[in-house]
Amino acid sequence: MKVRTRFAPSPTGFIHLGNIRSALYPWAFARSQGGDFILRIEDTDLERSSQAAVDVILEGMAWLGLDHDEGPFYQMQRMDRYREVLAQMKEQGLVYPCYMSVEELDKLRERQMANKEKPRYDGTWRPEPGKTLPQVPEGVQPVLRFRNPIGGSVVWDDKVKGRIEISNDELDDLVIARPDGTPTYNFCVVVDDIDMQITHVIRGDDHVNNTPRQINIFRALGKEPPVYAHLPTVLNEQGEKMSKRNGAKPVTQYREEGYLPDAMVNYLARLGWSHGDDEIFSREQFLQWFDLDHLGRSAAQFDEAKLRWVNAQHMKAMPDDALAVLVEAQLKKRGVTPDVRLPAICALFKDRCDTTVMLADWAARFYTPVERNAEEAAKHLTDAVKPAVSMLAKMLEGGPWTKEAIAESVKETLRATGLKMPQLAMPVRVLVMGTAQTPSLDAVLALCTREQVLQRLRAF
Repeated sequence: MKVRTRFAPSPTGFIHLGNIRSALYPWAFARSQGGDFILRIEDTDLERSSQAAVDVILEGMAWLGLDHDEGPFYQMQRMDRYREVLAQMKEQGLVYPCYMSVEELDKLRERQMANKEKPRYDGTWRPEPGKTLPQVPEGVQPVLRFRNPIGGSVVWDDKVKGRIEISNDELDDLVIARPDGTPTYNFCVVVDDIDMQITHVIRGDDHVNNTPRQINIFRALGKEPPVYAHLPTVLNEQGEKMSKRNGAKPVTQYREEGYLPDAMVNYLARLGWSHGDDEIFSREQFLQWFDLDHLGRSAAQFDEAKLRWVNAQHMKAMPDDALAVLVEAQLKKRGVTPDVRLPAICALFKDRCDTTVMLADWAARFYTPVERNAEEAAKHLTDAVKPAVSMLAKMLEGGPWTKEAIAESVKETLRATGLKMPQLAMPVRVLVMGTAQTPSLDAVLALCTREQVLQRLRAF
């Protein structure tokens, strides 16, 4: 059977890294198996769902390259299909109307908790042979409840958690349609997974409690459930569940902060899956290696310092022309328009940067006036070095503007003044780049224009 996986987010808040990992693994499994990946938007919570949240889901997945083969499907557009299946279930006696009010349910729960029993619906309105049901109250619209099997267990072999067995006596009769006829989450999910022929459901372990209920609905409808893999929670740096409330950022913010999509995929892949000791790998390697047998059972903790390190490794390995495109986008946000020098600037500075924003900070110094680091200026820009800086500026006025010619001019200045390299290079770096901490002086100056260098040296 062809593998078919899905990502089914609720657009009730922006999508963060904990959510997007639940898209990455089913996407990767489908791609690694030559299968299909389906995107489904579970938007039945009308009060909390928003188009803005949908946009962030679509934008974040597109940025990370998590392309879907089918969808996005929207549950609110499938209501007729759900009602059709509900009608079939009514005919088959798989559901029944329940007239118990919210107040009656609350009182029932209070009694059960006082008796130290698990709070659950007691089957008051469940029709059974020989049972007399209560009088139907006037003017009350019932909910529809699913006739959960009595006795026995729901068992499945979870690809992460192993064998899970839940007694049916632990499960009450689930509400699958509200008084206005609107179907509920657990019912819609099953109909969707059947219609979309989903073979593997890879999702967060906050859904484990839903799974036995969904399996029973699958079987009532004459279908075998998919294979399940319930992923452990992603924790934030404080050890709390990653969420908007706990300070999680939208996935798209990482793009603004200068992270590479392939680095994000690499980092997210390692938050719950491993391939030996491999830390840095390409998207192609990830898809070649990925399987469900090496998913971790423990909660993974987000570490921004580790993410920055992974991003730095991917930046170093990235072709300079491709990196320059991303840096140019960062520069243009600042109103800076670069030129043909940008790929070479990226090549020179990328080893000391861990985001494209940091690389753009360096690149901007070649296109805009620099602000000197006050502490370094006070330390290096002394009266004693002024004559040497003036001499170097004079020597750089003529001759070819190449790294080799600039290096020779620096050496001649050192010979003429008797200074050591750091005594001249540090003040020149501060004057030209605003800081004494740069790559090789001749390489930096060669990437500036002659006019820039002379103007900045003469400003001393």
